[in-house]
Amino acid sequence: MKRDAFERGLMREPDFQAEIAALRKENGALKAQSLLLENFVAMLRAPMKDDMLCASLQQTLTLSLELTGAEKGSIFLLDGNGAVTDSILTRDASGEEKTALVGQVMDKGLAGWVLKHRIYGIVDDADNDSRWLSMENQPYQVGSALAVPIKRRGAFFGLLTLLHSGKQHFNQAIAESMMVTADQIALVLENIKLYVELAEAKASAELYSSILARELEKGRKIQRGFLPRNLPRLPNMEIAAFFSPALQVSGDFYDAFILPGGHVCLVIGDVSDKGAAAAFYMALIRSCIRIFAVQCCERALAALGESVSECGAPTVRRSILKALDITSDYLAQEHGAEGMFATVFFGVLDPKGGALSYINAGHLPVYVLGGKSGFMELSATGPALGLHGAAPYEPRELRIHSGSLVFGYTDGVTEALSPDGEMFGRQRLKRLVESAGRPSADELIQHIHSGLFSFMNGAGQSDDIAMLAVYWESRGAPPAPDWSGPLKKDVSADAICALGFNPCVVHF
Repeated sequence: MKRDAFERGLMREPDFQAEIAALRKENGALKAQSLLLENFVAMLRAPMKDDMLCASLQQTLTLSLELTGAEKGSIFLLDGNGAVTDSILTRDASGEEKTALVGQVMDKGLAGWVLKHRIYGIVDDADNDSRWLSMENQPYQVGSALAVPIKRRGAFFGLLTLLHSGKQHFNQAIAESMMVTADQIALVLENIKLYVELAEAKASAELYSSILARELEKGRKIQRGFLPRNLPRLPNMEIAAFFSPALQVSGDFYDAFILPGGHVCLVIGDVSDKGAAAAFYMALIRSCIRIFAVQCCERALAALGESVSECGAPTVRRSILKALDITSDYLAQEHGAEGMFATVFFGVLDPKGGALSYINAGHLPVYVLGGKSGFMELSATGPALGLHGAAPYEPRELRIHSGSLVFGYTDGVTEALSPDGEMFGRQRLKRLVESAGRPSADELIQHIHSGLFSFMNGAGQSDDIAMLAVYWESRGAPPAPDWSGPLKKDVSADAICALGFNPCVVHF
């Protein structure tokens, strides 16, 4: 019985040895995996460094030396075409020398053999193995070597070569253990490369974001430059405005300017699109309105001559408003393909008598408050500017009373959002305007600004915010203009021609 048991034990001894070898290999792989992951996590927790991948390769090589008892080693990382992208060599070398060494090893050495056959290679005796390439001026003795492919799921990441001064240091068990370890090395290196690529992409994105922010700031400055730096000043009028750009340039604008003869033009508008295109479209519209308004005004005054009186002033104002028809036609004909349009309120105010002629081209209602008029809304009287086939605009007219305010705004006001996503809305704006009492133009702007930004409570702007307020009173009104003298030379004709419009066909 004992003899039978002994014989059975002898028969099973190879199985035990195989199991022990397998357990040792598995234990070595688990140890390698644990150390590799510890190193990987430690690197992720540390501040990002430019040489993170190189450091990870060095740590991987150090770990491999510990696991196998090797004395020296090298690692090559390869791209999809087999070209070396990163490497850790067994000796220090300059850039040119390193390139030469890598080329020789990958072409004729053991590393090249492993790359070709995609299996590990063992050199028991470096002096008598043609796969081993002895390098000139090699500062160390090589007796044996092991080269292992670093691959995972069919993807070839690189090569690990381990060296020892003694012969036959490496065997099949070590090689198979390192093959398992190489799979873990590939996993860690793959994650590190992804992490480095992600960090580089993040740095590039941050750099691009910084450049973009600077460019957007330049755009906002240019956009502000399109708005009037100084608003008109008259003894019986106060004009105030507010503009707050959103995160990107867009097309909100306002304008106020005095025409020959003394009428004051008031403009507030909003281009349909966003970005630089909208900002330049806005500049084009503002320039067109100014140029054509002066052109129409001067032609009207020239036609009326000395007969301009209180009765003739409405004709002048209506003629000035024709500038909006000309602007709209020009935009539709020359820029209609872009599909852009703009909503605009264009008013012409007589500072002497308070008569206001206006066109509201698809814009939000403009408010008139105070004086005897109470509260009025000047709603849209026609479509937006730049639409094909639009009929001529029909001007409207009213006379505002002394102490009245005219207030215009863009949808950045009414569509502003609170932190909870609630919209400010026209009704809230209307109540805010009515609660202002009898302020000046600047006080009204400040009152609405305070209420609006309190409502937003730190929420970011999704659109530009533009506001224009005009206070008028009859006291201190300028005297009636003197039309008896000759008009000043029409200096705007060249500018009109530069825009591609023939000033000779301006009709009213």
